[in-house]
Amino acid sequence: MLFLPDLRKQARQLENELDLKLVSFSKLCTSYSSSRDGRRGDTSDTTPLLNNSTQDRMFDTMSVEIEQLLAKLTAVNDKMAEYTNSPGAAALNAALMHTLQRHRDILQDYTHEFHKTKGNFLAIREREDLLGSVRKDIETYKSGSGVNNRRTELFLKEHEHLRNSDRLMDDTISIAMATKENVTFQRGMLKSIQSKVNTLANRFPAINNLIQRINLRKRRDSLILGAVIGVCTILLLLYAFH
Repeated sequence: MLFLPDLRKQARQLENELDLKLVSFSKLCTSYSSSRDGRRGDTSDTTPLLNNSTQDRMFDTMSVEIEQLLAKLTAVNDKMAEYTNSPGAAALNAALMHTLQRHRDILQDYTHEFHKTKGNFLAIREREDLLGSVRKDIETYKSGSGVNNRRTELFLKEHEHLRNSDRLMDDTISIAMATKENVTFQRGMLKSIQSKVNTLANRFPAINNLIQRINLRKRRDSLILGAVIGVCTILLLLYAFH
């Protein structure tokens, strides 16, 4: 039977592995969109299909690996929770209980980040497949009916509009991914600092009121930042589709 220090060590190792995997997973999503942009001018079908197939296999493999790591980390957290409920757990101090809660919060953050990145990847792939189908239909129509008729011109204009909108969306997603990585890094640093400050607060109750005021200020700033990002995203989407 593993003791609590061993379980905490396992949790930290799994968290480090998940952090590296999620960074690579996020870069795969970004590089997928960029590589599709680089191949749009290529009229050959063989190379894009081969490259897309390779990236799709990487996506499936990394998804399975991350899901397995999340399942392992969940199991370790459950074991630590069982340990705290066992006889003799009353001897655990508040700082240790806070550490256990922090492991659960990290698991929740990693799970949310994985599903969000996976959803973005699938959305990009679906949109690219749809645009590829439109381009193929246009090429088929051009080869069968010629380029100089009115319907072909309408198709080409609509296709150009879709390309411009898609390029703007890709730029927006790239900026959002870079911002997310920076925020995730800063969040990890802030959580580490907050853990140490909370430990001091448990020892010195006079500091607790100051920490609560800081947390309220931080929540307010997060809400304001989220509102600004949401408004900017809506404006970009409105600009892209009008």
